[in-house]
Amino acid sequence: MGIIFSSDVLRLDAEQEVGKISERLKQIMTKQLKRRGLVVGLSGGIDSSVTAALAVNALGSDRVLALQMPERHSAEETLQLSGMVADHFGIEKIHEDITGILEAVGCYTRYDEAVRKVIPEYGEGWKSKIVIPSVLETRGFSLFSVVAESPDRNLVKERLPLKAYLEIVAATNFKQRIRKMLEYYHADRLNYAVSGTPNRLEYDQGFFVKLGDGAADVKPIAHLYKSQVYQLAEYLGVPAGIRKRPPTTDTYSLAQGQDEFYFSLSYDKMDLCLYGKNNHIATKEVGKVLNLAPEQVQRVYDDIDTKRLTTRYLHLPGILIDPVSEIQ
Repeated sequence: MGIIFSSDVLRLDAEQEVGKISERLKQIMTKQLKRRGLVVGLSGGIDSSVTAALAVNALGSDRVLALQMPERHSAEETLQLSGMVADHFGIEKIHEDITGILEAVGCYTRYDEAVRKVIPEYGEGWKSKIVIPSVLETRGFSLFSVVAESPDRNLVKERLPLKAYLEIVAATNFKQRIRKMLEYYHADRLNYAVSGTPNRLEYDQGFFVKLGDGAADVKPIAHLYKSQVYQLAEYLGVPAGIRKRPPTTDTYSLAQGQDEFYFSLSYDKMDLCLYGKNNHIATKEVGKVLNLAPEQVQRVYDDIDTKRLTTRYLHLPGILIDPVSEIQ
């Protein structure tokens, strides 16, 4: 009998899932990683909040450290929301503002120079983000654009050539890699492990920075669709202010949703499309549930395949020329 596809297909038993993850985390920490606790980078978003709550559920709040790592372009509410999560679950928190480190490596300078290749007047007081068109409205390869806001609130949008796009992404990737460097510093000094926070949609589609937020010793929610992460958030008692906040990248100086930058669809629709793709559900059936035409769902399916192919290298470890025997 085939899978009956509906909007509830991703509904899970939250109590059972939390119990399973918590038990598995205990085993991983004691038998494989052999570390005393977990470091979690808290962004004020749903994924890191649920990851922290699961760590507390498995290990106890005294064995979880929350790192708050905002920078110049972080949303104003980032520090307040991440602090609220840490306080709610009784987790020790450390504030590490990474603006100075980013200035030292030239992150902001390199970023501004890349934007000026398409918007020459871009400079002090300007804000910006990069966006991608909806996969439902475009065919073939999607091209990024930069949206910039001048100090007097005028918006400018320009198509990004490949060189400028790559330089912008390379510059912003400093942020994730520096945060991970600090996470491992604190993990090393405490004999802790580092917990990653990607959900299944992000992990599958390569929405992470290699050796940045993609680096971790354990990834407790990488098997869960983002819709399921929200279900666990409600069960675990994550504050409503976190649960009701739209998913953001919190990377660019202009507010930016994940659907603008990477997925082209809201997370709930992307989840169902990814589930449909993974379980060989016909585009017609998925379209009925999402109120989309079959050809639109097919474009999403094709985009999933494209992202899997183009981001495969993010999942690969360092590749050896010749095999090396395992340490006995």
